Amino acid sequence: MTDIPEVLFVCVHNAGRSQMAAALLQHYALGRVAVRSAGSEPGEKVNPAAAQALAEWGLDITAEVPSKLTTEDVEASDVVITMGCGDTCPVFPGKRYLDWQLDDPAGKPVEEVRPVRDDIDRRVRALLAELLDR
Repeated sequence: MTDIPEVLFVCVHNAGRSQMAAALLQHYALGRVAVRSAGSEPGEKVNPAAAQALAEWGLDITAEVPSKLTTEDVEASDVVITMGCGDTCPVFPGKRYLDWQLDDPAGKPVEEVRPVRDDIDRRVRALLAELLDR
């Protein structure tokens, strides 16, 4: 890993799970981790229920724009986390790959997205503790 670990969150639309995970890791890492997110088939905008769930915690992802997963994204990352959506992701030696099985918040009301947010939050905190304890 580089001096500052780089983490890439990947889901199909880069509109819900990966956006929430990236925002939470950026929030907790305070610049100690480089964070990016992408999708294999990016949506047009961030999932409104995901944005609302994070807004409840004071985090704003409404200005984020889903982006297309590139080989360069993966090459630049130390840890690549897919969000339980079966994405095909380029595999490079020396990278750490994790697959977080998470419910897809697409089309769900905020009441059903909160548990996904909470699960992502627990995983992000554990990942950060691990990345900073190296």
